[in-house]
Amino acid sequence: MDYIEVVGFADHKSTASVWYRLLNCGFRLPTAAGTDAMANFASLRGPVGLNRVYVNVPSGPLNINTWLDSLKHGRTFATNGPLLGFTLGGHQPGGELHLPAGENQVKLSGWLRSFVPVDHLQVICNGDVVRDLKLGPDRQSADVEDTIPISRGGWCLLRSWSEKAEHPVLDIYPYATTSPVYIKVAGSNPIPHEDAAYLVAWIDRLIEAAKASSDWNTDAERTAVLNLMAYARKIYVDLGNR
Repeated sequence: MDYIEVVGFADHKSTASVWYRLLNCGFRLPTAAGTDAMANFASLRGPVGLNRVYVNVPSGPLNINTWLDSLKHGRTFATNGPLLGFTLGGHQPGGELHLPAGENQVKLSGWLRSFVPVDHLQVICNGDVVRDLKLGPDRQSADVEDTIPISRGGWCLLRSWSEKAEHPVLDIYPYATTSPVYIKVAGSNPIPHEDAAYLVAWIDRLIEAAKASSDWNTDAERTAVLNLMAYARKIYVDLGNR
């Protein structure tokens, strides 16, 4: 996979919670966005183009190849309104920060610009909120520099969100997230026991549903799908048993 649509036709925080587990398993999955709305169908929530991904591309003429390359390398943020910027240890989203063993105090910077108020601007590391950043009085902007302690490998990102809908963002709530900055700490190799077990359980439910289905076109099709699921399941089992 080149990316995951964290901001899409769903509950964004719920999607992100699964994304965080995949990141904890070591998969480098950038964020992107998709409205998933049909132009010839009555929209259930929001117009076409509501959810967008923004990509930081090299200077020079814009072309699709450099845009796609930057998307694949995670130089992105996804949003239905608020705009974000984030660096950690001088690295932007998609970058990799190398640190020595032990606890490191790492400088971060973050900014927010939004045309609607937001309630939260948070630094997320390895799935946990590690810092709530201060918003401006109107809750529509922020410029923050801070430090956070980092002693193990993983990832960090910046996200913003609101507790409720805010017109004119025609969505269940304003939400934006950067892709992660990835972190390597000498001597640190976290084992994602809980996250891998969660994904094994998810695949087990898919396998049960696939076996129970009578909608297969051929036995060969059924076998191919079940083999693919078994292949995926083994990856997560091995990750949890490292």
